[in-house]
Amino acid sequence: RAAVADQPGFVVDDRELQRDGPSYSVDSLAALRAEFSLRPLALIIGMDAFLNLTGWHQWREILGLSHIVVAHRPGWRAPDLGPLGSLLADRGTHRIEDLHEALSGRIYIHDVTQLEISSTEIRELVAAGRDPRFLMPDSVRGIIEKSGCYRTSVTDKS
Repeated sequence: RAAVADQPGFVVDDRELQRDGPSYSVDSLAALRAEFSLRPLALIIGMDAFLNLTGWHQWREILGLSHIVVAHRPGWRAPDLGPLGSLLADRGTHRIEDLHEALSGRIYIHDVTQLEISSTEIRELVAAGRDPRFLMPDSVRGIIEKSGCYRTSVTDKS
């Protein structure tokens, strides 16, 4: 919540933290779609996560539930071959407006900060005892330090 507190229109949802057992993005998106049936939804992920999308549980169902906004950082390249390349060719858009004109189904690659940062790298940095200062808002850094949540290596659940 701290990370998006100053971002109008962003909402943090913690239903995955409340769920017993494995937590899958597709299940959370299905619940959000049921709750917000007439509003466009967008799942925001980094390019590192997008490049592993085919390994996610029921990954093909995600675009039926929401759009995907891929945060594109320097050093990463969008795929142009394979299943993700085909998906981008079919569902990709360069117009942010397209995300407002349909409830789901589009992929928008958004260029972000010139800093090369990923959640995976932040987890690894903190687990190694190094300071992630300047890689995130101070409010988020404070929460990570206080909770100790990244002091040991964490595996992504998608």
